[in-house]
Formats: sequence, structure tokens, C-alpha cells
Amino acid sequence: MTTATPIPMVDLREQYLTIKQDIDDAIADVLNTTQFIMGQNVRSFESEVADYLGVSDAISCANGTDALHLALRALGLGPGDEVITTPFTFIATAEAIAYVGATPVFVDIDPLTYNLDATLVEQAITKKTRAIIPVHIFGLPCDMHTLQALADKHSLHIIEDCAQSFGAAVDDKKTGAIGDVGCHSFFPSKNLGCFGDGGMLTTNNKELADKLRVYRAHGSAKQYHHSVIGYNSRLDEMQAAILRQKLPHIDTYNRERLRVASAYCEQLEQLNHLGIQLPLLEAPASQGKAIPVFHQFTLLTDKRDALKEALSAQQIASAVYYPIPLHQQKAITDCMPASTPCPHAEKTALRCLSLPIYPEMSQSNIDRVCDTVKAALT
Repeated sequence: MTTATPIPMVDLREQYLTIKQDIDDAIADVLNTTQFIMGQNVRSFESEVADYLGVSDAISCANGTDALHLALRALGLGPGDEVITTPFTFIATAEAIAYVGATPVFVDIDPLTYNLDATLVEQAITKKTRAIIPVHIFGLPCDMHTLQALADKHSLHIIEDCAQSFGAAVDDKKTGAIGDVGCHSFFPSKNLGCFGDGGMLTTNNKELADKLRVYRAHGSAKQYHHSVIGYNSRLDEMQAAILRQKLPHIDTYNRERLRVASAYCEQLEQLNHLGIQLPLLEAPASQGKAIPVFHQFTLLTDKRDALKEALSAQQIASAVYYPIPLHQQKAITDCMPASTPCPHAEKTALRCLSLPIYPEMSQSNIDRVCDTVKAALT
């Protein structure tokens, strides 16, 4: 076992230290004002996110899963409805569909982008299909041009799962500003992360925004007047204060993630002849100008488990996102109809491994990771 300093998947402490005084002051201000629920920081953060993403409304909530759930509920989806989505993502996407009683319909992924394969979506559309949930996996935007054209043709809603793509864009539009509604997560390890849980919905539909605000607050637009059965899903004031300090740095954070990803690709491309697949540094040209923000750097290799062990031996973290596609998860198969096989998602799940990536990652640590990967695979 090496005695070298460990390299984590993400170094939250190092990021905190770069803006420590700002965050400490923001937390102290919340404590001094004692406005802990839906205070000025929440309202200001919503306005600042709306400005940054270029949408009319941003509605905060407790977490990214709630964002998906609230979006489906506010759009009126329920039992008997079908929602097309990807099998290669975190279970929250499918959970939210199940929460409202709708049925997830899984369409296979593009083996190069790991995203929902937009060219396969139309054949999965039925009379019951009401919506599509594209997930901008690992921070690479989906083929939104094709999906939006299909949604317009078949009168479907698009709910963007932007949990991993805050700040990414397709042409001149940020993810979360393209479909009917965008759903964001501020889990600590996200590109824009708080110090706990947090979520956000973004939309250019004022009527939908009003519904979302009602649903997140016990079905109430006016205190003690409840028009529908809603939920208790509020962003904590202290988390909003922290996120407000981080938001001005998000473009820098994302540029630095791209720097790390580019360095990985430059050093590891020599392994392509060994069957290693590196992530794309930009989306295919047919999908518009879409550059990823690299929430994760995920490569594919038949020697995944051996590589993971080799990295661990050198005190280098790695992770498998995701080992079991959603259409094979017991929680889904036990309560949903049999799904169509998704061979690309299944093969990707067996070969994927994510390497450490975070804005503050040093070149020496990048070199260490690359040297270990090359030694393990050659």
C-alpha cells in the first residue's frame, strides 16, 4: 500500500477553503437574522439562478428528487401515463415517475455519449406517452434538438434532469432552460453544491411556475389556504446562503473541470488501441454546440474491476456510476411492466469507471491518476 496522499473523487474541503470567509460570513448572517425558512437568501438565490440560466422563474425545493417529483405532479402526470427516459442514471429519475403513478419507459443510450439515444425515442412513443425526461448524464447535454422536435410533433412535455449539468449549454441555451422545466440538484458533490441537500426547478412557463410554488409549500399559495394536497419541500435558508457564495464561481468551476478532463484525455488517448473508451470533450456536431461541464469523468474498459483495485492500491478514489441500469433494478422490475432490453446501457454498466475530477485538482494529481491507469491497463 502506498503512503502517498489520497486523491478523493471530489475535494469539498479544498473548494470551501478558497471562499471560506465568504461562506462563513454568509452562515453567520443567517444565524444573526434567524430567518431560517424561506428567507431573503432563498428569494435572492432563486432570482440569481433565473438570471444565470436565462429563465423567467426558478423555484427552489428540498432536493433534486423532489424537483423531478414536483415537475411531474405540476404537469399533471399520473396513473396510465408513460414517461420515456434513460436507464443509465441514478434511480431518482425513475422514482419520481413512480411517485406520481406513471410508468417509466426506458430507451437505450448512445454508447458514445452515455445519454438517452434520441434517435430511438420515437419508436417508443405510444398513445399513453406524456413526457420525456432526458438526463444530461455526467454533465454532457443530451441531443435536445432531436428531442424537442419529437416533443413538438407528438405534443409531449420535456422535463430536463439537470442534476449533473448545472452551467452546461446547448448552443446559446443553458440546460434547464430548454424543455418545459429543468430539475437541478445541489447535493454537495455537484458542480454547484451546498453543504447538505438542495434542489431547484427552472422554467419559462409562468403558469407552471405558480403551480410548482404551490406544490412545494403544502399546496398553499396563501398561508393556511390550501388548494391542493402538496408537499413540504423547501430549500434551507442556510444552504441558499452558501449557494449564493458559490454561484458567481460556477463558470470557473466548470472551466477547471474541463481542464482536468482535457488533461486526462490527452494522457490516456494512447490507450484507445486497448479498447479503452474515453468520454467526449464535446457533443457530436449534429447535436449543436454542446460542451460538457464534467460532473464526472467516466471511461469504459473491460478491465474495470482490475483498474479500480489498482487505483485503490495507490490511494486514488474511483467510482462506478452506475453498476445496474434502472430497467434491471429490483425496485423497478417489481412494480413496473417488463422493459425492452437496453444492450448499450447494460454493457456500459459493466465497463464504466469514473476517475477523480474537481476544479481544484492539481496537475501532479492528474499525472498520478494517469500513470496509475496506464500502468494497470498496459
